Amino acid sequence: MSRRRTATKESTMSRTYDLDRAHVFHSWSAQAEISPMVIAGASGSEVWDEEGTRYLDFSSQLVFTNIGHQHPKVVAAIQEQAAKLCTIGPPFANEARSEAARLIAERTPAGLERVFFTNGGADANEHAIRMARLHTGRPKVLSTYRSYHGGTQTAINVTGDPRRWANDSATTGTVHFFGPFLYRSEFHATTEAEECERALQHLDHVIRNEGPSTIAAIILETIPGTAGIMVPPPGYLAGVRRLCDEHGIMLIADEVMSGFGRTGAWFAIDHFDVVPDLITFAKGVNSGYVPLGGVVISDAIVETFAHRAYPGGLTYSGHPLAAAAAVATINTMAEEGIVENAARLGAEVFGPGLAEIADRHPCVGEVRGLGAFWAIELVADPETREPLAPYGGSSPAMNDIIGACKKAGMLPFANYNRIHVVPPCVISDDDARRGLAIIDEALAIGDAVVA
Repeated sequence: MSRRRTATKESTMSRTYDLDRAHVFHSWSAQAEISPMVIAGASGSEVWDEEGTRYLDFSSQLVFTNIGHQHPKVVAAIQEQAAKLCTIGPPFANEARSEAARLIAERTPAGLERVFFTNGGADANEHAIRMARLHTGRPKVLSTYRSYHGGTQTAINVTGDPRRWANDSATTGTVHFFGPFLYRSEFHATTEAEECERALQHLDHVIRNEGPSTIAAIILETIPGTAGIMVPPPGYLAGVRRLCDEHGIMLIADEVMSGFGRTGAWFAIDHFDVVPDLITFAKGVNSGYVPLGGVVISDAIVETFAHRAYPGGLTYSGHPLAAAAAVATINTMAEEGIVENAARLGAEVFGPGLAEIADRHPCVGEVRGLGAFWAIELVADPETREPLAPYGGSSPAMNDIIGACKKAGMLPFANYNRIHVVPPCVISDDDARRGLAIIDEALAIGDAVVA
């Protein structure tokens, strides 16, 4: 490479970084404390910076590139749609949106046939909650403490994790309860059966003490994502469904992170044989190539608005470029067996590989997950289960583990005391094992804390 070309690359990278620092305001960040990596390109399960250094993307960014980066079929679909019809207002029907809605409805349980499109997951949850409130005529929404539902006003108040605290208005009609999480049981349970029974009893008590006639909906991440990938015990979601039916409460399944192949099924709810009243989605529906989210709506709720205007809408609802990307993504996932591949990866690569890592490292308290959706729970003390980083914060050991992963050429997804294993669902077995090997080596840092 010539000196001039090298200088040009360095100049471009420096300009990109300098402009970012001068003008971009980053989410969830103290602006003066961050130094964002400049990404120049991506393909499949890798991204690279302006210097050409490649990183295995074990985060799928924010767990949305389910189909991998730059899939040629999806890129081509966006290009073809742009040449045909870049944009049109939501009052008009267009081919891409109609087909995307059909493909999504084909993959949801019977009785959920209509799709309201949004720009992402947060506004999908906002609208699902609004629909439930209008349908029932009730104000309250119940959600778990360990959850994340988005950053907009209602969504952040429904959220349970510490990002809610600074945004909590205490006026949005949201009530929190404890969901099942056997490793850190709030119910002194020792088995999954006990955890399920006691968690449902707790929820029943919350409902009765809040007043069932005041509760419009219970919103649950089918499998909580950022909060820790805690797969609910057998029978729990069915039990929540029974409580909802008993009291006329709508059940909203938040599938923003867990949907579209991530768990080895089209939707995580498919693992549990439960039919919600509303399903929210985003992220994997088109791998984030163009912003898109939505709500899949039950027939009963659709009927509420058959002759009564729904008081909500978005300028870009069902944007043609986003919808075309969704059509191409869903069709490609079906044609290439990507959902099935995620299930296989979980059963043959991630499950066994993470179990071996847990056996080798005293800092690993638990590994859990499905498909390409796993969490490694890290502890400073295996006996007391003291987290390696506090709830809502980080620690030097966690920062060092994250740094070691990056130095070895892998971008991890980390949250508090956990490393999440959430690469694209198309990742090769070799790359998946390479990522696990990087984590395996980095966890020696955590073991030193335990020792």
